[in-house]
Amino acid sequence: MKRILTTVAALAFLALSNSVALGQNQQPNFGALEAITADAAKAKLAGWLKEVGKSDPATLQKLDAIWKQSSRSALDRMAESLALGDAVAAKLMQEARDPAAPAPIVLPAVFKNEKTSAFYRANLGLIYARSLINRRVYEEALSTLKLFKAEQVVDPASFLFHQAVCEHAMLQKSDANKTIARLLEEAAAISPDRYKTVATLMLLDMHTWKGKDLGDIARKMDNIERRLDIARGGPETQRQQREVLNRLDEIIKKLENQNKKKKKDDDGDGDPKDGPPMPGDGECPDGGSKPGPGKPGPPKGTNPSKNPAQDVGDPGGNTTGAVDQAKFKKLVADWGRLPPREKQAALQQLTRGMAPRYREAIENYFRNLTDPALNRR
Repeated sequence: MKRILTTVAALAFLALSNSVALGQNQQPNFGALEAITADAAKAKLAGWLKEVGKSDPATLQKLDAIWKQSSRSALDRMAESLALGDAVAAKLMQEARDPAAPAPIVLPAVFKNEKTSAFYRANLGLIYARSLINRRVYEEALSTLKLFKAEQVVDPASFLFHQAVCEHAMLQKSDANKTIARLLEEAAAISPDRYKTVATLMLLDMHTWKGKDLGDIARKMDNIERRLDIARGGPETQRQQREVLNRLDEIIKKLENQNKKKKKDDDGDGDPKDGPPMPGDGECPDGGSKPGPGKPGPPKGTNPSKNPAQDVGDPGGNTTGAVDQAKFKKLVADWGRLPPREKQAALQQLTRGMAPRYREAIENYFRNLTDPALNRR
């Protein structure tokens, strides 16, 4: 385990050395973040309980018992302590943890109520965001965290880690890089090894990201699928779907051009004039090739110029003809009306020759085109 962590730390150093500047012309902040001690946290909570009128001996005794449980994380003890003095906080945390509860679409008003303690709001916000992240509700989790600062909470390392998770999941590469840099630099002394390991892996993963390739499309499809899983359809999800389809169209056009060039110069000498005949040269009106002397024609009822992969636009297959872009778009439009057997056949043709990761992403995307969540906000 120590060897693994040492390797990860070395990779983190190399990654950070390339990402500190982030193209933003900003100097990194090397100030160290410090976690609040258990005694300091308990004292702050006792003061807050007094403010809200819950400083009776029985409540304070429960508070003392909570903070004696040193085996529990500071954030877990904070959550239980806040529930002691505020029914609103207790209900909010319960709803955020409940996997059956609908994903929130607006932030609770309590986080913006400046009449309440900033210490209370910031820590409740982190606990609330952590619960939403466990359910993959990254949008509202990140919006909540952005209301506060790492310095305001009992566990700054947890704050930065969960913020980075949201930014990475939502493909916000620049923001995630900066947050991870803070976690690995400013909060290094107080971060558990698991935070450092996962943060470093996220950082290294983002260094492999390229824009407008199949990997980028797959990541966006994964995000769309996640939104549908939490019933987050509506305009934003549909906008992301259109973006994916437009990018697939661009890839199809690029492959069309490459295939046309290949057919024009099949002998590879750069001269299209001496290449083989283009598809359609010397064809019969019905699309079949003219049979030469001594050569039988094609079987009756067949058309050898047809390639099944072309019909649905196979962006990853080994087709030698131009992709029929119109038929690809027609498949998207007709998807909801196709019988299951035809859907399966179309998917197999569409993803023929693709890497498993991209094939799975595209299959999941097409299956979600008819998901009822698309019609829900």
